[in-house]
Amino acid sequence: MTGPRWRGVDAVVLDTDGVITDSARIHAAAWKTAFDACLRVHPPDDPAARRPFDVRDDYLRHVDGRSRQDGAAAFLASRGLRLPKGSPDDAPGTDTVGAVAAYKERLFTQRLREQGIDAYPGTARLLRLLRDRAVPLAAVSASRHARELITRAGVLPCFDVLVDGAEAARLRLPGKPEPALFLEAARRLGVPPERAAVVEDALAGVEAGRRGGFALVIGVDRTAGPGTGDALLEHGADVVVRDLAELLPAGRDRPCEPAVPAEPPTAPAAPQPEAPPED
Repeated sequence: MTGPRWRGVDAVVLDTDGVITDSARIHAAAWKTAFDACLRVHPPDDPAARRPFDVRDDYLRHVDGRSRQDGAAAFLASRGLRLPKGSPDDAPGTDTVGAVAAYKERLFTQRLREQGIDAYPGTARLLRLLRDRAVPLAAVSASRHARELITRAGVLPCFDVLVDGAEAARLRLPGKPEPALFLEAARRLGVPPERAAVVEDALAGVEAGRRGGFALVIGVDRTAGPGTGDALLEHGADVVVRDLAELLPAGRDRPCEPAVPAEPPTAPAAPQPEAPPED
């Protein structure tokens, strides 16, 4: 790939599921169980819309990067289902959007405890390099599980800032593709969006980065599915990589040091566009 335009980037904001941790597979499997149950109970009028939830295409197009409520509503609408909205406090079930989202949440929590998660090795190496170069880092997620996921993956010390679903609810921030989560992360880092990069694997996420006016939007396509990389570019990515290891120079790999909660330092621009910012 041609090196992304790191020049002028002083901070990096990364999505969690599918970028930092391999938890997207657990999310997708939980959504499949919940949505397939809903489709059986409430079969759409169109026979073609009764097909099972696809853990790659449907996940990426409708739910990846969105809050549970927004993701459930988007997928059900794509199949022509107009269930009552319900509430985020609904019991798990299939009769309201809130109930389907709650069903998915219960399944995800169970499977997370059973299976565990890891950080992607290429992402972990890039985080260590950026920490070594004193680049401020933020993790962002629409999920309330983000802190637990990043902690379990062993990379929480890499981050200066975490903005998750709990913070989004507290601050009443709209979900992706609105850029509010990313903008809040940049604000907390003390870096304007035009001096920060966003790293995302979701269509809604790269669109949020574009809408937010970020200097660089890096799309991550781990599926290698037909058209996925092109879709990320169409939705706002400046460049698409298969793995964040593609952004690494050779020979850097060490554990993260604890992030300092003080005012984050600003890294000078990189002398070469194919490497992350240098000191």
